[in-house]
Amino acid sequence: MADASGTSAEPMTLDDAKSKATKTLKVDVCVIGAGSGGLTAAGGAGGLGRKTVLLEANKMGGDCLNYGCVPSKTLIASAKAAHAMRDASRFGITPVEPDVHFLEVIDRVQKTIADLAHHDSEERMKEEFGVDTIRERGRFVGPRQVLAGDTLIEAKHFVIATGSSPFVPPIEGLAETDFITNEKVFEQTFQPKHLIVLGGGPIGSEMAQAHRLLGSKVTIIEMGQIMGKDDPELAEVVRKRFIADGIDLREGHKAMKVRQDGDLFTVTVETPSGEELAISGDQLLVAVGRKANVDGLGLEQAGVEYTPRGIKVDDKLRTTNSRIYAIGDVTGGLQFTHVAGYQGRLALKNILLKNMGGKNNTDIVPWVTYTEPELAHVGLTQAQLKERGIDFEVVRAPYHDNDRANAEGETEGIVKVLVGKDGKIWGADMVGLHAGEVVQQYALAVANGLKMDAFDKMISPYPTLGEISKAASDEWSFKKTFTAFNKAAIKLLGAFD
Repeated sequence: MADASGTSAEPMTLDDAKSKATKTLKVDVCVIGAGSGGLTAAGGAGGLGRKTVLLEANKMGGDCLNYGCVPSKTLIASAKAAHAMRDASRFGITPVEPDVHFLEVIDRVQKTIADLAHHDSEERMKEEFGVDTIRERGRFVGPRQVLAGDTLIEAKHFVIATGSSPFVPPIEGLAETDFITNEKVFEQTFQPKHLIVLGGGPIGSEMAQAHRLLGSKVTIIEMGQIMGKDDPELAEVVRKRFIADGIDLREGHKAMKVRQDGDLFTVTVETPSGEELAISGDQLLVAVGRKANVDGLGLEQAGVEYTPRGIKVDDKLRTTNSRIYAIGDVTGGLQFTHVAGYQGRLALKNILLKNMGGKNNTDIVPWVTYTEPELAHVGLTQAQLKERGIDFEVVRAPYHDNDRANAEGETEGIVKVLVGKDGKIWGADMVGLHAGEVVQQYALAVANGLKMDAFDKMISPYPTLGEISKAASDEWSFKKTFTAFNKAAIKLLGAFD
């Protein structure tokens, strides 16, 4: 979790801070928040010889290590193992119902976090990068001053990397219950018999399927459609798998009120037809979105503009105070660990190179939802291309034509590449086995402005899922060649008229 996620505090003047502080620290760079973005920026600055201080009041490693990417993928790995045991008959193996020791699964999750914690530790930051870490909340008391505990820090540049926190919707009665979010779901002390999940986005979907495959009954309550930011055709593949897995999927249902009686949660929802329906379970996970951690930072004292959605930054990641940069979730943009890391590097380049390090480019960002099957995207969406007036076509390559997918028994899936008239790859969407790995080729292509014919020159090892990319390229090349042949034939025939 990021550094400044607390509630708003009364403004503190610089004079007040000076009277409170027992020591003053002057540095080149001060980074607030030790998540992915903050660690990247601080480690880079320290490694390049800049005197750097990192502030973090909560857990080092931020959301990704402690409450997000690492624990969720560890839990999902256990869920996949359980599912493989049930699904063994199609591989010629006698299926068995797994004996799931849920608390041991949770212990494995926590052990994985602990095993990786050193990578993000304050000891490593000091030993490898020369960065001092102060385990206090950072708060601006002036345009170039931050108070952290009893230390007043004066820096040439600041990087705000305080991340985001789970958004808790204003549903009647919800605040009075013992619901959990992603910050508690990996610390459960019992296996839910019936898990109710509010929200069908990436977090809600991943946790819903993982719990279902581990043996819990699961209901997803989603006001819209699950995976609403992804290609609807591909999201439908995930939807069908959820239903096949036995997840009770309630799309178009609005949560109206929540109550808790002992260990039982009851969520009253409004159905698409306007009727009320009560859904009860013994655990309630709220996963309806995130909010930027801007409270308690003293941004007004620093002259930094922000809204509840996040801190305002320009394309160099500068705030309205040119000495202060903001990166990652706290800016209100795309909320992914890899985006925060990318922006951490970019902000540091712009600090060191006096804003000549480059611009923040969200057109090349990939993302993956680690359901089964995985759902992945990179680049611009079809809607964005239409909004920008860019002509494109969709080149499709199905998983069922791929030999490796057939060998693995996972033929449900498709790759859709968004290709401009000149062959430029603008984006790609895919769903299927290891889609998060297949998308890597397109992430490289989009980031470097490559065209489809770049895949023509690549030799893909056989049999691999990566050949799907070659299949899409072959489809494009064939159409292009066929069209050119037809035009030449028509021109030649015209000569005989």
